[in-house]
Amino acid sequence: MKSAVSKRLQRAWMKLGPELLPFADAASEGLPLSRLLRLSLFQVSVGMATVLLIGTLNRVLIVEMGVSAWLVSLMVALPLIFAPFRTLVGFRSDNHRSVLGWRRVPYIWMGTMMQFGGLAIMPFALIVLSGDTHGPLIIGHIASALAFLLVGAGLQTTQTAGLALATDLAPARLRPRVIALMYAMLLIGMVVCGLAFGTLLATFSQFRLIQVVQGAALMTMVLNMIALWKQEARDPSRTQQSAGPSFSETWRTYTGTARAARFLLAVSVGTAAFNMQDIILEPYGGQILHLSVGSTTSLTAMLAGGALLAFGLAARALSRGFDPCRLAAYGILVGLLAFVTVIYSAPLNSGLLFRVGSAAIGFGNGLFCVGTLAGAMEREQGGTGLALGAWGAVQAGAAGLAIALGGALRDLTSALAAAGSLGPGLRSPVVGYSVVYQLEIVLLFIALIVLGPLVGRSRRPESQGSGTLIVATDSAHRLISLKNA
Repeated sequence: MKSAVSKRLQRAWMKLGPELLPFADAASEGLPLSRLLRLSLFQVSVGMATVLLIGTLNRVLIVEMGVSAWLVSLMVALPLIFAPFRTLVGFRSDNHRSVLGWRRVPYIWMGTMMQFGGLAIMPFALIVLSGDTHGPLIIGHIASALAFLLVGAGLQTTQTAGLALATDLAPARLRPRVIALMYAMLLIGMVVCGLAFGTLLATFSQFRLIQVVQGAALMTMVLNMIALWKQEARDPSRTQQSAGPSFSETWRTYTGTARAARFLLAVSVGTAAFNMQDIILEPYGGQILHLSVGSTTSLTAMLAGGALLAFGLAARALSRGFDPCRLAAYGILVGLLAFVTVIYSAPLNSGLLFRVGSAAIGFGNGLFCVGTLAGAMEREQGGTGLALGAWGAVQAGAAGLAIALGGALRDLTSALAAAGSLGPGLRSPVVGYSVVYQLEIVLLFIALIVLGPLVGRSRRPESQGSGTLIVATDSAHRLISLKNA
């Protein structure tokens, strides 16, 4: 009797598990869950570097070390220089030949070494930059720029090749859930690392900063080595040097149609629309709605929660054959409602409405990125790595430019409004923020128009049910607000 009850309970739990844990069924016989979780550790290292680079060091440099904000912004933007090269990294990892028979592992290891090198020299470079030593300040400028550039290039190289490896290992039908798990781990890693850095640096000193950054460098090496261990099989055919198509030829094949140009334009415009408000969301809540620091910091959890919900829903939809461009269009529609909600939270003086709008931004942004990346992966004529790199390059470049433009536009409009140049009815500080949000709404409409003709035409019959889900640095960029924690 007890045995029969036990078996019934076991069957019930097996049915209930995948419903409660959206990524529990990402495992397969050839790729068990333990191996998947171990592989996802490279995403934790990427999240740790992102939080440290754009969040913790950003605040420490400006507040505790007194470095000019424009100089810090310039250094933080330096890793975007490497963003266009993600396409080349992806292509090279698709076609890499080595005596060891690996193609993804060498690039992940190369990215890991760049991350480690940048983090190793960064604390000393920043101390020189702060002017707290007798050394020439120009050395601090050069060393800090090199450190930020190395870390940025390393994490982008690691992520491009690592996600391509995860896609290689996963069966086609499980790719949406596997890659969704990878990005869930990225978000979890960023939240955990952000809280850890905030706790360790609660009592700030330059010596403690050195310890934290060097500890992050060591953890990067450890996590990535564990993640890579026995993941990619050695293929003897990859040891043979053979003349294949060049990068330029492959890129022309990948982007050689009007539909491809339209698709990449939609990705860039939509990404810019969702990310332009990144740098002003928390100030909007504090200055306009008078929310506390703790309340605005909680927006991070809301945005991450919205993104995670989008991951789970999109993984299910794509695995059942849902059109990825239609999914991206739904994300744009959610974004339109979200930005309108945030705008109206000011005249209604509603913190609740503001929080709901913020969570909806994360959800819409997640759906948009899921759909566009899945659409890009279905066009992988040049290989998985090239598709990942192309999408990542366009997305990262558009997000970086949009964030910079959003902050500059808010400052300029607010200054004009305060001076009365826009008229007596527009002297409120909310004007600068409202202009940015309204511009984002216009960009979302443009992205929807560009994307419209692609809906229903992006899925190849043989790829039904095998959509690939990757949500990239947009959600990661949102989590940089951990610097306020």
